[in-house]
Amino acid sequence: MTGDVLGLYQQIILDHYRNPRNLRPLVDGARHAEGHNPLCGDRITVYVRLSDDGHLLADASFEGDGCAICIASASLMTEIVRGKTVAEIDRLAQGVHDLVTAAADAPVDDRDGLMALAGVRRFPVRAKCALLPWHTLHAAVHDRDTIVSTE
Repeated sequence: MTGDVLGLYQQIILDHYRNPRNLRPLVDGARHAEGHNPLCGDRITVYVRLSDDGHLLADASFEGDGCAICIASASLMTEIVRGKTVAEIDRLAQGVHDLVTAAADAPVDDRDGLMALAGVRRFPVRAKCALLPWHTLHAAVHDRDTIVSTE
């Protein structure tokens, strides 16, 4: 990525950190899962509400304390997953994993609007920060009663 593009995406991450979208609990029939990254102390709860037939994500939100990467990733995630099927969410989560763990100079496919997270690949230790919300979302969507940990 060139410096100009990297700067743009750093701004997106900072905006989502400073002004997180969907930072609220969901109640009334929502599922939730908790996640923890012991390495840097990120703690997050992801809430999801599925459609009546259980195939579409009707709403998603989160609460928690974490670093800029974790909070920005959760904020981006809750905007993108709404209205997606469970299968699409699983595909997106795998795509985020592939995006943030790829080599720093690997090409980036931005079809899902998550390119802002590609900068994390320059700092591999921060991949867990970006992935924690996605792993926690997966647990919530699949109604897993466990605390998600990056360790």
